[in-house]
Amino acid sequence: MSRLRSTMAALVLGGAVLVPALADAHGIWFAQRAKQLAIIYGVGADDLEAVKRQPMMESIQAWDAALKPVAARLRTDGPVVVVDTDAKPALVSAVLPNGTWSKLPDGEFVKKGKDEVPGAKFAETTIKYAVTIQGPGVGQVPLIPAQLLQIVPVGAIPATLGQPLTYRITFRGKPVAGAEVVNDMVNDPDAKPQVTRADGTVTLPVRNQGLNVIRAVLTQPSDQPAKFDRYEHTATLAFTLPHAPEE
Repeated sequence: MSRLRSTMAALVLGGAVLVPALADAHGIWFAQRAKQLAIIYGVGADDLEAVKRQPMMESIQAWDAALKPVAARLRTDGPVVVVDTDAKPALVSAVLPNGTWSKLPDGEFVKKGKDEVPGAKFAETTIKYAVTIQGPGVGQVPLIPAQLLQIVPVGAIPATLGQPLTYRITFRGKPVAGAEVVNDMVNDPDAKPQVTRADGTVTLPVRNQGLNVIRAVLTQPSDQPAKFDRYEHTATLAFTLPHAPEE
């Protein structure tokens, strides 16, 4: 059993009441760095220290366009964590159980439960998920068991900037209402989130002629209230619209 599943084993899902998410929730996402596929940790333009978090990353998985598994592993390349695969992948995913964090009265966060931090305003256990579609050829993105929270495109990704695309947000494989979705975590992370409908869907225009990183956040009450107040699940989906050929 993974560290993430061990952490979540005691959480009672039935009848859980959603609580507001953080507007600036950090996450992980995939992006190209010097023609290599990298895992980025941060929010907006903040490209933070992914290397020190690499030991916590798990469930690194890849598939080809026919959704056959492709062996994948992480490697540190200077300040960047890159994904090495045995063949060119069409779909890649990862999970980062980021631990429990308490917010101090001065606004800073420390990686401890509130039972260890006198005067903490609140505490949360955070888990980050990421999926990337690498190029054309992938049909329906499958539900990935390790991705407890997942953003799934409904239908094909449009080839043109500004076209609408519907996403279904799932939690433990089922559509979830009330998840907060931001259309561009990198360039507009503080945008007012759109909230998923009863069927877990939200429709947004494809924003960038280039890298698109959609973020979804779902918060749930704690099963260890003396230690932390809530779980915060943050998922991303990354894909790229290619630019016009150079002349």
